[in-house]
Amino acid sequence: MIDITVKTKHLADQSDANEERFVFAYTITITNHRKQSAQLLNRHWVITDATGSVEEVRGEGVVGHQPNLAPGESFEYTSGAILKTPVGSMEGSYEFSNGQGELFSAPIPVFSLSVPNLVH
Repeated sequence: MIDITVKTKHLADQSDANEERFVFAYTITITNHRKQSAQLLNRHWVITDATGSVEEVRGEGVVGHQPNLAPGESFEYTSGAILKTPVGSMEGSYEFSNGQGELFSAPIPVFSLSVPNLVH
């Protein structure tokens, strides 16, 4: 099993509500609980804002890396997303190779991106 945990943060200093620009950072920790190594090859994100607008992002690796995780090893990285609304969500999947040419997918559970204290 590949375990994926996410922490999010609104970056108020980079956001501008008047410009419909809400910037968020997210830190992801990927832990390999399998009995064999797993190399992250590709990512697929589905980013949805409060209007229902959806953006899909696909690409190689994460932040310029394709980490190879030994059993029990973790990899952590921070990246970001820009929404047009103060609330949204992200979800997706990572594609891994088990080192013997077999590919498998690890789902990234849906997580919220939201400006804190939005409701007063």
